Amino acid sequence: MELRSVEELMDLLYACRGARDTPDRSGDPVDLHDHALQTAALLRRSRPADKELQVAGLVHDIGHLLQPGDDAGHADHAADAVHALLGARVARLVRMHVPAKRYLATAAPDHGMSAQSTLTLRAQGGPMSRAEAAAFERDPLADDAITLRQADDAAKVVGLDAGVLEDWRTVLDIVAARNSRLPNSRLRAVD
Repeated sequence: MELRSVEELMDLLYACRGARDTPDRSGDPVDLHDHALQTAALLRRSRPADKELQVAGLVHDIGHLLQPGDDAGHADHAADAVHALLGARVARLVRMHVPAKRYLATAAPDHGMSAQSTLTLRAQGGPMSRAEAAAFERDPLADDAITLRQADDAAKVVGLDAGVLEDWRTVLDIVAARNSRLPNSRLRAVD
């Protein structure tokens, strides 16, 4: 699925209400909607000028909704869905949040991964080898991907008020306007 407008993306993010990272609802304690808002809010606090990183935090787990049960591929599904609309950097950060998890499992094994993230780590390739970790560190987006991953790991707090999804519409519009490979007329669906 390739998202063609901010409106389509907003609809998908709204559909994350009540949806979980596991089809049997045994995973993390918050739904994908609250997790997205919490992740984006944490990134807004830590990197207020980096709208692309914040947006990557907002959309990083939509792959769980697009392909339920595909823990190993959820980041790729999400990155593929947002690439044309939100640009290459957002898509790469989304794609890299799983390798960043694998990296942190090697470089900082006690960094605070949730029980569900620990379970899915094996399906996602397990901790990186030293060679994989060294290659990851050389990636120009490695530090940003680690920041996203750390926010991802912290954004699983039941009942935390992280704002509302509508607060992100303007930011999504800005990032899409700067980065979209789609014609401008398609960024916002016409009512």
